[in-house]
Amino acid sequence: MNLKQSLFIAITLSVISLISWEIYWRSQGKIPDLDDDKNLWAVQRAKVDNAYENDAVLLGSSRVLFDFQLDEWQAETGVRPIQLASAGASPLPIFHDIVNNTNYKGTILVGVTPGLFFSTTYPEASPWKRAQSRVDYFKDRTYAQRLNHWLSLPLQKNFVLVSTSEEGWSDDIDLKSLLNNISISNRTGKPQYPPFNSFAYIEEDRNNPMSEKTATDTVFANSIKTVWKFLIMGNQNPPEREATTNFFLADAKKFMERGGNLILVRCPSSGWIKGGEDKFLSREEFWEPLVNASKAKAYYFEDYDQFKNLICPEDSHLSAKDARFFTTELVRIMKADGALSNSKTN
Repeated sequence: MNLKQSLFIAITLSVISLISWEIYWRSQGKIPDLDDDKNLWAVQRAKVDNAYENDAVLLGSSRVLFDFQLDEWQAETGVRPIQLASAGASPLPIFHDIVNNTNYKGTILVGVTPGLFFSTTYPEASPWKRAQSRVDYFKDRTYAQRLNHWLSLPLQKNFVLVSTSEEGWSDDIDLKSLLNNISISNRTGKPQYPPFNSFAYIEEDRNNPMSEKTATDTVFANSIKTVWKFLIMGNQNPPEREATTNFFLADAKKFMERGGNLILVRCPSSGWIKGGEDKFLSREEFWEPLVNASKAKAYYFEDYDQFKNLICPEDSHLSAKDARFFTTELVRIMKADGALSNSKTN
């Protein structure tokens, strides 16, 4: 067999293998999806450096990422917001970065998820480190990293077989994740992290609707609730209300003094999570002092009849349908209050 024949056979077998792998995962219900990694976040962060006063930036944890839909915001205001919320993270490091490292003085909406917002200011704690690592990556990223991200986007958008995630979901299909999912007996006796599957589909501008499966499949939604219980019950660190509030207030004052428009929002939660938040992170002890001290415009979902009965399928985030409703209605409320301007042109 000559070299050309060997090369042809090798290429043919490789192509057949790749096609078979792609077809297999699509048959399992997988679809092409982007990775919400540091690169995707950094592209949006770069937009803030050149943003105008009529622009809007969304900060917070995953509730802002899920509950604010960019198409609906743009339809109501004429401006597409910059989505910089980061799942499982405190918004304080990112807000601090924008206030102190840019001249931006447009609108910043900060979502207040009490368990994360008031969690800590300790640099090595997970809620802080997750956000700060994205800020640091944005500052330090190389041109090679930017090019690699740009070249990867067409592949991520069109092929399931390249799916992976920085988060490390249990249903990722890269080799490392598949190996990690091999069941091995618990030799340590410590509680094992429950399976945590992806439950949203991120878009290139980080618009992030919940997957339909999460909204309609109770068993799947309950598996996410199991993860929340594991994380919350395993967290022995008390909230640092005073430290986090003071840190935020210093940046809020600086931002508002230069003409910035600051908005605080408490997004919906329900079920077991809402019960815990009401009991241990109450509105009276955490939200109200923050709002009063910051003098920012503030919106708490329970203050509005149209939001009181919204149910989060896994207790912490709105379904895509409800998120579109929530975004539209809240933006209209904020416009009526003068908290947001309308830049739409007919």
